[in-house]
Amino acid sequence: MEHIDDRQIKADDRQYVLHSWTRQKDVHPKIIRKANGIFFWDEAGRKFYDMCSQLVYLNVGHHHPKLMEEFKHIGEIPLASPGFATASKAELAKKIIEVAPENMAKVFFANGGADSNDHAVKIARMFTGRYKIFSRYRSYHGATFGAGNLSGESRRFTVEPGLPGFIKFETPYLYRETVHFDSEEAAADFYLERLNNQILYEGPDTIAAIFMETIPGSNGVLIPPKGYMEGVRELCTKYGILMICDEVMAGFGRTGKMFAVEHFDIKPDIMTFAKGVTCGYSPLGGVIVSREIADYFDDHVLMTGLTYSGHTVSTQIGCATLDIYKEEHLVEHAAEMGEVLADRLEQLKRFASVGDVRCIGLFAAVELVKDKATKEPLIAYGMDYGKDKAGLMSKFVGLLMAHGFYTYSHESSVMIAPPLIITADELNEAMDLFEQALTDFEKLYLFPRQNLMAPQN
Repeated sequence: MEHIDDRQIKADDRQYVLHSWTRQKDVHPKIIRKANGIFFWDEAGRKFYDMCSQLVYLNVGHHHPKLMEEFKHIGEIPLASPGFATASKAELAKKIIEVAPENMAKVFFANGGADSNDHAVKIARMFTGRYKIFSRYRSYHGATFGAGNLSGESRRFTVEPGLPGFIKFETPYLYRETVHFDSEEAAADFYLERLNNQILYEGPDTIAAIFMETIPGSNGVLIPPKGYMEGVRELCTKYGILMICDEVMAGFGRTGKMFAVEHFDIKPDIMTFAKGVTCGYSPLGGVIVSREIADYFDDHVLMTGLTYSGHTVSTQIGCATLDIYKEEHLVEHAAEMGEVLADRLEQLKRFASVGDVRCIGLFAAVELVKDKATKEPLIAYGMDYGKDKAGLMSKFVGLLMAHGFYTYSHESSVMIAPPLIITADELNEAMDLFEQALTDFEKLYLFPRQNLMAPQN
């Protein structure tokens, strides 16, 4: 590609590109000039710790040598439409089934997370003959029309009025729950009873699937209470409802397990994936189905498809990526580094603005508040993309960037999800920057009249 100077790139970007989830007049993007490992550098030569793996997909880090080598051989790979068998498609499907829960049997490939979720809904409806799909509030499944209807947060509003049959239920969110529970198990029982009632109200025989992010990601890494996921599995089995787990963000080592469902004593009927399967080096997603569902489609037509299903280049990159997870023991490493991160997050609770921290593996969120006693959030629900866009959360994320810590926020939670290759030293260095930014934030915006941070226990 012909070299274009930075000013021209930015001018062309502003004139011709529409950026997602923002008013275009607010867009002032940086340019990534180079990247390596957990770091990238902008056009001014400033170095940043990539502490959200771009959009929680760069698990193996930037410019991984094995994947760079793989790209040299792309020209040797013949392109093939979905009706052909190809070496990379067959190999990747086999590799995925080998690391998936033991009841899983086949893979349907898609382009990314949102359309994987769309196809999973269609498969569930075909298999069960039912039409209703339960999904949760405070969830995000993608921005296509189908995945938007699945989603349970404010980004779904642009697809409403929505499709018939999409039903929402509550996500366990213990930090903001007004009911007091003596234990996590008691909290799980509370939410499960409400879900059971809602299933009865809607008619169990009309419900095809309960569709959940195993661990809601961008909505704040909301880790389910003990017994909850197992309880949902029991309800699904009781009423003949499929359990679908969205592993788009949480899958492929992010939580310290290959898939987040492994943290629980469950076997879903369907799982969706994307992001970590190629770590963003090429677009790819997919739907993993159980043996029972796979056998059903031996005798019934699978009435879904897409042009690039099993694209040979993407599946070739996927094969190499799964080899990296195994060869470099990245899943185990993510679990070890998750303990380091969890310790640093606990230390953040001394800050007056830190309401809650949640962490599982290298999948974490820091929830900020204006007042710990009242738990008043820094930004009101659904206001990320409205008039509060330039509010307190944006100011904090800006301070993080100024300190060289790159990530994003959603509502009052800040994501921390670095590449799985991060070392303990790098993680501690990055969290030092986070603390510096948080100190500055409280002095400048929350407690400007105080010279010192106002710690609370």
